Amino acid sequence: MFAIVEIKGQQFKAEEGKYLYVHHLGNEVKAGEQVSFDKVLLLDADGNVTVGVPTVDGAKVECEVLEPLVKGDKVIVFKKKRRKGYRRLNGHRQQFTKVMIKKIVTA
Repeated sequence: MFAIVEIKGQQFKAEEGKYLYVHHLGNEVKAGEQVSFDKVLLLDADGNVTVGVPTVDGAKVECEVLEPLVKGDKVIVFKKKRRKGYRRLNGHRQQFTKVMIKKIVTA
């Protein structure tokens, strides 16, 4: 059983027992806290597929926050114009929250 769920503007495939790295949920969530996401776009229960219009009514994904703040790999942005002496170096580390899928509730 799996579900396609939208979390903070991104779509993820959620299966029970797996964990996801989602965009940072904010400073108000703590480790061990339960969160649920109700924007379930598709639900597959052993071959029985339910597609939402736009979401599946009554379905939600319940998760447990394992780590509230995880930093991703550093992304380097380097800009240069040849023969002009123009060089800019910029870096960025995206912040994520690690959640474990506990249960997928169907309608």
